[in-house]
Formats: sequence, C-alpha cells, structure tokens
Amino acid sequence: MDPRRAFVFLAVTLTAGLTLWGIAWPPAFSGFVLLAPIIFVGVADMRQTTHAIRRNFPVIGHGRYLLEAIRPEINQYFVESNTDGTPFSRELRSLVYQRAKNVTDTVPFGTERDVYAVGYEWINHSMLARTPTDHSPRISIGGRYCERPYSASLLNISAMSFGALSHAAVRALNRGAKLGNFAHNTGEGGLSPYHAEGGGDLIWQLGTGYFGARDAEGNFDPEAFSDKARLENVKMIELKISQGAKPGHGGILPAGKLTAEIAQIRGVPLGKDVLSPPGHRAFSTPRELLLFIEELRRLSGRKPVGFKLCVGKPSELFAIAKAMLETGITPDFITVDGAEGGTGAAPLEFSNVVGTPLREGLVLVHNTLTGIGMRDQVRILAAGRVITGFDVAHRLALGADAVYSARGMMFALGCIQARRCNSNDCPTGIATQNPALIKGLSVTDKASRVANFHRNTLHAFAEILAAAGLEHPEDLRPWHVQRRLNATDVRSLADVYHFVEPGAFLENDIPEQFRSAWHAARPDSFERVEPARPTPYVRLAVVN
Repeated sequence: MDPRRAFVFLAVTLTAGLTLWGIAWPPAFSGFVLLAPIIFVGVADMRQTTHAIRRNFPVIGHGRYLLEAIRPEINQYFVESNTDGTPFSRELRSLVYQRAKNVTDTVPFGTERDVYAVGYEWINHSMLARTPTDHSPRISIGGRYCERPYSASLLNISAMSFGALSHAAVRALNRGAKLGNFAHNTGEGGLSPYHAEGGGDLIWQLGTGYFGARDAEGNFDPEAFSDKARLENVKMIELKISQGAKPGHGGILPAGKLTAEIAQIRGVPLGKDVLSPPGHRAFSTPRELLLFIEELRRLSGRKPVGFKLCVGKPSELFAIAKAMLETGITPDFITVDGAEGGTGAAPLEFSNVVGTPLREGLVLVHNTLTGIGMRDQVRILAAGRVITGFDVAHRLALGADAVYSARGMMFALGCIQARRCNSNDCPTGIATQNPALIKGLSVTDKASRVANFHRNTLHAFAEILAAAGLEHPEDLRPWHVQRRLNATDVRSLADVYHFVEPGAFLENDIPEQFRSAWHAARPDSFERVEPARPTPYVRLAVVN
C-alpha cells in the first residue's frame, strides 16, 4: 500500500477506534494525547513541499533525519576501527587524551598499522642509540633586525581565535602555555583579554581583517597595533597571509557565534557573519609585504615578526624571495600551514582541494630560503596535523625549526571530534559561545592537561631522537625518515623530495619543476611574468 494511503487509513482507523473506546470507557480519551501529535505531524508532512521523503513517508520519514543526525556518533563509537577514523583516528585521539591526563600511553601486543601499506613512514633507529637528555629543547627566533628575539619551544599552540573558541578554552590554552613554557598563537580574531589572563607567551596573529588593530573602515591602524604589540606577554607577531584549511578565502566566524563581546574586540557589527577579506589592504606587492613586515617590527618594539601562509603558486613565494634579496629585509620566521589544516568553518572545496599540503609546502619554503642563501636568517614553523613525537620529528626532518599544533591541543582540552565547530553547539564547550555548554569546561583542569600533552609529546620526541642516535633536533635530516612507495620500494625523504644546496638559486641551479616559476617571479609584483630569457639573479646591497 502507498505509505501516504497507509498513514491516512491508520489515522482514521485509530481515531475512530479510540473514540469508540472512549465512549465506552472515558479514560481512554487520554490516548489522544499521544495520537493527536502523531497525526498532526503526519498531516504536516503530507502538506509540506520541501522534503520529498517526509511527503512520501509521513511520520516515519523523520527517522531518516534522526539517523542522519546521529550518524557521526554511530560511526565514531561503533563502526570505525582504532586506525581508520578521520580526520584523526581513535588511536591518535586516545594518545592525546592519555598524555593530557598523564596516564599510561603505551600500547600492548604490537602495532595496528599496516607497515607494508603504501605511504607508511618510519624513522630508522641507530645501533648507537642515546639516552635522552633534553626533553624541552628550544630555538631562538629573531633575525638581524630584531632586537628582542624569542626563545621558543619546539611545540606550540597553533592559531585559534577567541570567537572560534570559547573564552574558557582560550583561558585554558593560555594557562597551559604558561605552565609548560611554550607559546600560544591568538589566531586572527584579535588579542582578547582572555589571551592575556593566564600570563602565557603570546604570538599575536594579524590577519586580513586586522582585528584589534583596525580603524572604522577596516584598514590597518598603526597606533592601535603598537599599543597591543608592545605588551610584555606578546613575544612575536605573525602576519597571516593565508591558512591551510581555506587558503585564499579569509576567515569565517558564523553570526551565531558572534557575541557583543567578540564584536567589540574585533571592531565589527553584530548580527552578520564575520568574513575576513581574502587578501591584505596594507600591501599588494612582495616588496610592500616586506616593508610592512619591517613597519610591524618597528611598531612592536623590534620583536620578531614573520608571516604565515599555505603555499599556493610557487612563483609568488619566489617573488617574495627575490624581494628579500633586493631589499635586504627578511621576516624573522615563516609559518607554513598545510592544506590538511583544520578550522572552525570553511567551504568544503577549500578544505578539500585548495592549497598545497604541508609536506610539499614545507619543502618548497625550505628549499627557497636555502636556495637564496638565507635559510640561516629565517626560522620555519610548520602547522598541520601534529599530534605525536614522530610528527614533530618528521616536520623537522623536512626543514622546519619548530611546529604548531591546533587540533592536538583541542583534544587535550577534551575535544571529542564531534565536528560541530561551525554550529555553536560543541558538546565540550570548546568551539562554542553557548554559556550553558561553556560551563562544562573547567579552565584549571584543562590547563594542566594542555601542559601535560605538550610535555609528554616532547618527551616522546626526545626519545625518538635519541633512538636515532641524534643529540639535537637540528641534527634531523630528510634521510632519517623512510617512506614505503610500494610493496618492495622504500626510500628516504631525501630521495622522495629534491633538496637544493645553499645559494643554488643564485647560480640558476633550480629544480626543473620550479625553473619557469622562478624566472617568472618579480620582486615588485605577485603576478607571474614570463621572461624573454632567464638571467642570473644577483644579490644587491643590504638596506636597513
């Protein structure tokens, strides 16, 4: 029978039957308390024109939407194995929880990974393995134009804004950074009071919206920037050009998560999605970018200033490199964000198919700085899926000096990967502005868990480093990490990727796949300009 006809038949039959029963026994009329709403829903389903399932299957059609709503939870708790969950497997999530709680993080009975699968990676140990000595290594960030270099941990909290995260989450992260002596990136949403409350070291990220340092028209405000940048706990400035999860798009804060407090901090109107522009207004050429970086350095009291990007067109990165050669101005650091990076809200296409993944982007930035002879002047920070000690070692082997972790830190806060960051109903109170949900997040408890995760992850990294027979993080090289290419072919990352010699680009010794992009790059434009013929590039005098 047609489901619509069946519903009408049952509704009429049950109504008539209950009525007759009620006449014989009046208490039976109470059954309409249950029956009437069901009939009302069914009639509404048949009359509406938006959903074909509900229209064709009155009442029972709602089951489809119920199952769809709980599908992520069913999949996470009952379907996925320890190793196949995405974006992060249960194995990795559990590892963070264990290290954050400072409980046993060892595993029994051997690995669950398929070590013969294509893409499997490992680091080779040494017969001269060492005993770990330094479980909290640090690096100095600050070039020749910086007067206040920062001693940074190898593992730091990646950019997450107040607004995307709750005030409790921001406070817990910053207190954790203070406890563990590492840095906390503010994200592009501005420098809020909650970032400063815990006293942890801050990396203030300045995005295309210039939140916290903008005038009424949304332009960069030097005075407002300088007032905040000179605060004692602001240790570095990171100029965000693009982010891995949605490169070329600009940040998104849904209107549902925009409170009056956040609007005041960012300097934006209430009631609308906060959309950062896709590009900057303060500069439009590679040379102007470097001049802007120098201005930020001056306004901040000559603290370290760098920029963050997800690598896109190689010619644009090469244009910045040529501008560095021409002007003599260098950033103190470059943060490379991978396209696999996470975010609170992004269009699906931008998350899935726009931007360069971290490994390829990191190698290109490392090669570019090495090729122009400036690798020793600019630090590289890497961001994108850093969870384990091996992740840290892997990124350093490919050329990074230090790393960021965002979602790892969220797991330490208690994130369960519900993937509701853009809906304002995060069940753990982390990625929401709902006061009722935020109450569930204990700042004191979660701060200690963030610090524990940081400490235990670096401890695991130190043990891996020592097992490889290495003494210092800077001793890691691409050939230390192996990758399986097929069932019988295994190569080191030094053979998988091409690494250039110092100064190679200045001698026109450029990898073939990037040769045309290098020759098409110009220091005065991000546009690709094809030259009549390639010419050697000559370093000019350094300009202060």
